[in-house]
Amino acid sequence: MADQPGGLDSVIDKISGKIDGYNSSSSSGSDDGHPSKINAVKSHVFRLFGRDKPVHTVLGGGKPADVLLWRNKKNSAGILGGATALWILFELLEYQLITLVCHILILVLALVFTRSYASSFINKSPPQIPDFRLPEDRLLEVVSAMRIKINHVISNLRNIASGRDLKKFLRAFIGLWVLSMVGSWCNFLTLLYTSVVLLHTVPVLYEKYDDQVDAFAEKALIEFKKQYAVFNAEVLSKIPMGALKEKKKD
Repeated sequence: MADQPGGLDSVIDKISGKIDGYNSSSSSGSDDGHPSKINAVKSHVFRLFGRDKPVHTVLGGGKPADVLLWRNKKNSAGILGGATALWILFELLEYQLITLVCHILILVLALVFTRSYASSFINKSPPQIPDFRLPEDRLLEVVSAMRIKINHVISNLRNIASGRDLKKFLRAFIGLWVLSMVGSWCNFLTLLYTSVVLLHTVPVLYEKYDDQVDAFAEKALIEFKKQYAVFNAEVLSKIPMGALKEKKKD
């Protein structure tokens, strides 16, 4: 009877050792290539536009992304302030672009000419005017890139107009209609300035509140898919597509 407590202790030690071994093996298993359920849930979180990288990387990284995300506050504030000043100058004060360019050139030429002319009287060297020329290779690269983009747009419009894809036609029709409505509300300068303001506010706000925005976008996308399924069943599926299919075969 005196040996019973010792035997009970040994049994308890064996049971606790097995439990510790099971816990260590399960934790090591989850670390060695077997992610936990929490990690699996995190990996399947909905992200807007299907992004799997930080917003800074999605925007291309580098200085442009730093400006849009206000990583360099001086440059961001300078660009936004300059765009605001130009919009006030042209839109509110109704200053014309050609007039502004001519007035700036007149002022610069007058200052440089006056300084160059006066240098001969005050025994100072005239100002060094830099010989600025457009580099041919850079200019050809820009023109080539614009040509590729324009040809791509023309090719897409041609495919849409050929009547082979009704969904693309509807998307293009709705997009152009929305753009025409926006154009009727404001002129090109206001639209350009609004785009600059949005580029300097939406990305930085999305980076700060991306979890809330992604959750709301997921709900909106689910609702849109439901409405599109109803529209497809009641409208698109009833449109005769036999003639289009025969054209494709020919």
